Amino acid sequence: MSTHLSYLDVAKRCDNFRPQDSSEPLTPFRLSPSTNPPIGLLLPPVVAALVADNVVHRAQNLPESWLIHTPASTSSERSYVAFAPHLTDHAARSAALATLCSSWRDAGVFVEKLGANLWRDELYDVYWDPFKRHGKSLEPTDTGAERTSDANLAFSLERAACVLFGVITCGVNMTVFEQDENSIRVWVPRRAKGKPTFPGMLDNSVGGGIAAGTSVHETLVKEAMEEASLPADAIHKYARSTGALSYFYRMDTGHLQPEIAYVYDMHVPVGKYTLKPMDGEVESFELLPLKEVIAHLRAGEFKPNCGLVLLDFLIRKGYVTPDDEPDFMEIITRLHGRFDIDKW
Repeated sequence: MSTHLSYLDVAKRCDNFRPQDSSEPLTPFRLSPSTNPPIGLLLPPVVAALVADNVVHRAQNLPESWLIHTPASTSSERSYVAFAPHLTDHAARSAALATLCSSWRDAGVFVEKLGANLWRDELYDVYWDPFKRHGKSLEPTDTGAERTSDANLAFSLERAACVLFGVITCGVNMTVFEQDENSIRVWVPRRAKGKPTFPGMLDNSVGGGIAAGTSVHETLVKEAMEEASLPADAIHKYARSTGALSYFYRMDTGHLQPEIAYVYDMHVPVGKYTLKPMDGEVESFELLPLKEVIAHLRAGEFKPNCGLVLLDFLIRKGYVTPDDEPDFMEIITRLHGRFDIDKW
């Protein structure tokens, strides 16, 4: 543990990108030319691949899927990419993206993200407004029955491809801990060495992305059982929502990954549960004193977004305060950013 990160360093490892500071052009990805804010940000190779896809469609006398606006160099307008006018609803947009991304995968395009071992065959929902309701929710109808609400749903996209379009995705993370009058102890997993992302790093007790059509709580219950062998009745009894984090992460590959994480705490009675791996994504669990967890955190051993979740936990538990942390307000801001979305 030779590295000694400040708490601000921990925050910056995850919230590490501002669009206006990008060294390469970022093209807004819109649902339509008039839709604001944009729903994603595209790097130049992705824009080029969308142009190529339009060329293929024209050659086959098929309607193009992408409206690509490139103003004259003397114009003050910005370039953008939008869905073609005939792709007007969730199903049509999702189908166009599925066809595109499958063709990229099969042709070996963007293999660093869509290669065989990275393709997840799992959809994420992407929303018109990232700051409105996410996930499956139930709303009453005029008859008193309930229906699934998807008013904020723009399209669904293969999980592995989300970083190519720079869209905001959602996940859930939970800290499971014991506490007595003397100390807090946290269940800390180590990621399996065979995972395609961040192999062998430390993680949150429970966490995972929210699949299309799934609510936040459903995801939490599913991941708790699959990753940590925690039964649903334990989640219902002890897990509590504590808020949400929002941060803009740029991967080492340069791809953009803005995310929202719904955060839960699970304070369990001493000795009541032993977390154990089940689905192969976790190598092992340890119940660690909070002092050791902090040491691992400041040594940079946690996956970046998991470090952010633990930093939020430390703030809420009073271990990081405005009196002892000189960068307290910048940390708080980085935990709850808006992705500079007004500058996209």
